[in-house]
Formats: sequence, C-alpha cells, structure tokens
Amino acid sequence: MELTDNEVEALGTRGYFIRPAFLGEARAHAARDEALARADSGGLRPAAIRRGADRTRDTAVRGDLIDWVLPEPGTPLGVLWESFRELGEALSAGAYLGLGRFDLQLACYPGGGAHYARHRDAFPGQSNRRATAIWYANAGWTPAHGGVLRLYPEDSAPVDVEPSLDRLVVFLSERIEHEVLPAFAPRLALTAWYYGRDAG
Repeated sequence: MELTDNEVEALGTRGYFIRPAFLGEARAHAARDEALARADSGGLRPAAIRRGADRTRDTAVRGDLIDWVLPEPGTPLGVLWESFRELGEALSAGAYLGLGRFDLQLACYPGGGAHYARHRDAFPGQSNRRATAIWYANAGWTPAHGGVLRLYPEDSAPVDVEPSLDRLVVFLSERIEHEVLPAFAPRLALTAWYYGRDAG
C-alpha cells in the first residue's frame, strides 16, 4: 500500500486526507457484515472518557459502544486489521511519521442522537497517538442518518465527512479537533490510533 502524492501533501498542509475507497467493495461488505454481527451480539461495552486518572461514562460527551479488535488472520476484520498495519507503514514511509504500534477499536453509535463531542485524540508534547485513521462500515448511509464526522482543520472552515461504507479518513492526532454529530441510525466505524516508535 502506498500513499498518493496528494494524500501526503494534504496530510502535511491540512492535517488530514480522505480516501473514498479503502478495501474495495467485496472486502468492505465482508468486513462490514462481521462488524455488524459483532455489534449485534451484545459484546460491545459503553465507551468511557478519561478525566484525570479516572475513566467515566458520560453520554453528554460520547454515546458509542466499543470493543477492541485484535488480528485474526483469515477473517474479514483480520483483513481490515492487516490493511491498517500496511497503512501505518505507508504513513511512516510516505509522510515520515515514524509510526510504531497501533490499536484498533470498533465503535457503534446506536442511533437516537448518540454523538461524540469535539475533542483531540492526543495533545502536543506527549509521546502518544500520532495519527488517527477511521474506516466506515455503513452501507446505504443517507444524510438523514446523521453521524457525520466533523473535522476542524487549523485555519480553515470545518469539514464534514460522510460515514459511508469503505470511506477512510486519516488525520494527525495532535492537530485535528473533531466530533461525531448526532447519529439517528446505527453507525459503525473502526478507528486505528498509531503511536510513535518511541511510545511503549
């Protein structure tokens, strides 16, 4: 996997890029079906937020259900995990980010207006998340479903990203504030957080 010149330039100048198709139609539908089955199984847990040393549930801030995804070769989500690994290598080689390990999380917003308030995934100066990549698993998404990702690039107007199936958005974790607007239908996303090589 390689980044295009336009993607590298966009990441450097705007702090993000969007790729309309990441896996391809067949693999995207397979990964979406597995993610949906996992969400429907009841195995996801309410997400929490960190306040100081504590993690608490606060639906006024975020209303998604989550679980961690581990590499499972041969499964559709295992293929997606491997694609995220390759993406991390491409980000390191093409954009010189020096990335190491990553975590992959499945998130389901159950509808009913569930959202995630504006935030950053990392803060400057800390040895933690360097890049965020989000892949969407929502077939048949329409504007009425809500759940748009809103990015707040530095020195420019907000950018809305529709969470349509197989769309990928990548942004620099320290630079880009973002939020998930209220979702009125179930919304699935898988997010990879990439850490610098010097992070544990």
